[in-house]
Amino acid sequence: MGWLGGLGCAAAGYGVFQFLFQVLPDSLGGEAARYLISTVSGVGTGLAAWLAAALVRARTAEPAAPAVPPGPVTGPAPGPLPEVFASAYDTLVAQVAVVDDPDRGRLTGWSHSLGESGPGRPTSVGTSYGLQTLLDLGMTDGRLRPGELVDTLWRLRLPGGGWSARSQGAQARPEVTALVLGALARAGVSPDRLAQEVDRCTTAFTRERDRAGRESTHVVTTVLRGLLRAAPGSDALSPLREVLVDGAISDRGREHLRCWGYRLDPPYGPPSPLHTAQAVVALERAGRVLGENAGVRAAREDGVRWLLSCPGAAHHSCPDLENLREEVRRPRPDDPAHHEVLNVRHFTATWILRALLSRGALEVARQDGLEGTWRELVDGAAAAVRAGQRDGIWTWGRGDSTELRHPMWMTYQGLSALRAHALWSYRPNDR
Repeated sequence: MGWLGGLGCAAAGYGVFQFLFQVLPDSLGGEAARYLISTVSGVGTGLAAWLAAALVRARTAEPAAPAVPPGPVTGPAPGPLPEVFASAYDTLVAQVAVVDDPDRGRLTGWSHSLGESGPGRPTSVGTSYGLQTLLDLGMTDGRLRPGELVDTLWRLRLPGGGWSARSQGAQARPEVTALVLGALARAGVSPDRLAQEVDRCTTAFTRERDRAGRESTHVVTTVLRGLLRAAPGSDALSPLREVLVDGAISDRGREHLRCWGYRLDPPYGPPSPLHTAQAVVALERAGRVLGENAGVRAAREDGVRWLLSCPGAAHHSCPDLENLREEVRRPRPDDPAHHEVLNVRHFTATWILRALLSRGALEVARQDGLEGTWRELVDGAAAAVRAGQRDGIWTWGRGDSTELRHPMWMTYQGLSALRAHALWSYRPNDR
């Protein structure tokens, strides 16, 4: 059906024209009328024949692409989440770094980002997130051993105690120390072994010694979450929670509901879905450990209501889910006239999902008659999280060739959020 089919259509049209021109009576209106009727009929017939031929071509072209033969069936195919988990685990196994350091001993773990160029070297941040990912996945086939990762984190401790990101040098920072302590606690390290490092962390995290950190919503919530795991009886937890509650702001654009910006002191910055979600998650966890008074509960519930008031129409791609970047600037300990700059990137959809999946969030939605909205927002955030992964690994997609493209923290947060969503969605009695 190529050019030959086109000639056939034209021939059919011309044949109808000739036939009608010969059989139409002269009384119809003269020769001009006979030409007109014959021409219109011929063109219509040719067009109909051409459309019929196009339809036949389309139908015959559909199976032209060779079908991929199905693989051998050995049992029920795993669901999407098990496939994601298995792929992520395989990648972690393939990219784990084992380094014999002359000063620290044998190090087993991951650098800050998967697939970095050059020989990988375990870092405190990358190995902490790798350890927590391993615990979330529940893989116990022996290829990765949590005990080796725990030993590595202790060996990566700074000479003066504590931990820092590799861009922060030899000065321990509370947000990294709390992250490592939380991972160690999840892995089963005893509170007695963690106690000295907890004391160092809380002692250094004061307004006098770390003003920039105490004013950062990201830093305060990170420290609070880590200490809740590592030292749930610490006297520092309640004051930190009060700092977080006092840093809430009122948003005139969303019915004066309280939310959070990137700072806990003026200038607070604009209302931020990311930082509001981080605050809700931290306050929810703190409430389970410390209990809640009326003021703390009201702030947390306002944060949930603020998230539920998202004005976006398509909740899998609304502006509230946009990934963000921020800087934490601190004076350098060796030169206070200059600043240490920590670049922090945020996987916003995971934080929104975790905040909305907290126990208190669903209670607020039910109280306000917004359970349908809650489900829509949860499903949208989960869809956004799923869309960012390939084979269980997430990519920071800013298009900058200098970026660390597959950060460990992003994969941990993506897997953790999907796991939480799967647990909430599991309804064994629904048939």
